[in-house]
Amino acid sequence: MIAIFFRKKISLWLVFVLLLISGSSVYYVATKSMEVASDLDVELENTDVAPVEGESEEEWLEEENKLTEEPVEEDYLQHVELPINTDYSLKEQLDRFLQDEPLAHALAAVHIRAETGEEIYSFHGDKSAVPASGQKILIGAAALDTLGRDYTFYTGVYTESEQIGNVLDGDLYLKGTGDPTILPEDYRKLAEEIADLGITTISGDVIADDSYFDDVRLSIDLSWANEKYVYGAQVSALSFSPNREFDAGSVIVEVRPGKNVGDDADITIYPDTDYVTVINNVETVPSGDTSYIEWDREHGNNRLHFNGSLVQNATVWRTWVSVWEPTELVLQLFYDALQESGITVEGEARLGVTPTGSKELANHVSIPLEDIFHSYMKLSNNSIGEIMTKTMGKVVYDEGSWDAGLLVVEEYLRNAGLNMNGIQLRDGSGMSHLNAIPPEEMTKLLHYVKEEDWYDLFYHSFPVAGISDRLEGGTLGYRMGGTPAEGNVRGKTGSLTSKASLSGYVTTLDGEELTFSIILNNYFRNNAISIIDNIAVLLAEYTRE
Repeated sequence: MIAIFFRKKISLWLVFVLLLISGSSVYYVATKSMEVASDLDVELENTDVAPVEGESEEEWLEEENKLTEEPVEEDYLQHVELPINTDYSLKEQLDRFLQDEPLAHALAAVHIRAETGEEIYSFHGDKSAVPASGQKILIGAAALDTLGRDYTFYTGVYTESEQIGNVLDGDLYLKGTGDPTILPEDYRKLAEEIADLGITTISGDVIADDSYFDDVRLSIDLSWANEKYVYGAQVSALSFSPNREFDAGSVIVEVRPGKNVGDDADITIYPDTDYVTVINNVETVPSGDTSYIEWDREHGNNRLHFNGSLVQNATVWRTWVSVWEPTELVLQLFYDALQESGITVEGEARLGVTPTGSKELANHVSIPLEDIFHSYMKLSNNSIGEIMTKTMGKVVYDEGSWDAGLLVVEEYLRNAGLNMNGIQLRDGSGMSHLNAIPPEEMTKLLHYVKEEDWYDLFYHSFPVAGISDRLEGGTLGYRMGGTPAEGNVRGKTGSLTSKASLSGYVTTLDGEELTFSIILNNYFRNNAISIIDNIAVLLAEYTRE
């Protein structure tokens, strides 16, 4: 069992001193301390959940990540003094910095283009490197081009049988097309629509149809150790989201202390379902003792083990856990919703395929892709990336698979003029350590998309440095605050074990918008993000004068 201790943090703000510079001006680079799960190959970006059903936004914000009665720490900014030397040219500063001893055993690859697209700096810019969640730039651009900003996901309820009085004389089918935004209450609404037709009995079965995608649930390189986490959730054409940040295929788990010392903690699951089984070994301990919680999900099923202790004055500890076979959970949610709507099902709940020619009885249409895209980019949502990838494959090649979807992405990149010899595409989220792209190809794409009719959506979906509002700053919200990069740098972040990246746009002191890509691989210290941020600040401070 892999232990995840509450609020165990790897601090990403250790001081990195640029020994080579005796600069005349000093800025503060701020980064957020991020909670990580042991030493796994984890994406360090998607870290919050939305209010659970019945809980207001204010209640959620008050309770989020609290284990004592003390208020949640509001100031996550950890200031690091990093000197910027204006006596050197940009090239001289970057060259000295990137060739310094701390990076001697790492692959540091940087590429910068002027507003015209002209290269103004390259350091290993032609070397293939792992972008982590920078992969989402490639997938996102291809998805907007292939699917369009108005694309919606469709979930329908069908039958090939007749309604005789109050009886549907046959089977009822629930078919999905990969909607990452559909909520448990949306399935209840579909059930209510069936009841509104006057149906009180279904003589046949209730059948879940996820055949729009193939049955491969996990991308080829996803580590077994990451399967239980939200960022490693299984991909199905018939799934659900427990919140409005669209963490598809996962449930929210909340742990609260018991009434008395020695009692088991109270553990709840959202959505409420017996499809997930909790083995609760978390004890309520006196205030002043130490709280810790470790958990695991058994491979191949949905048995969750929670162990540890929770102090009596704690409010709530919450996490979210990916579900094994989310289609079957959706089937149970819909089946239960039918019964709650007063419909008796005489058959069983099972998986199957909707017969051709079946008539539609009810449907749910998602919000358009342009409204989903911000969660994908700003919050670095892995599930959306994988779903968009399979969707592209289905739309273009009638095959909802990773292979087909990544082929569509490859074709888009090739048409954009990228040299595919150094690019390898393995998934839609960036979790694979075998994704690869040279920074000069990343900046080529970032410059190319400026001419696309969806560029405004694409540009504004990037996280913004130093803006704490999650829906604006996203994964850059607590980075580079108090520097010329604040409110300026728009970049897609990427973080995996020993790998980090930032690619996007920055405006210089001259008012020129540069396109940049910074990828750091094989760096085994814990201040990689500070290094990347310092480069971004240098670019924000850059002037040609």
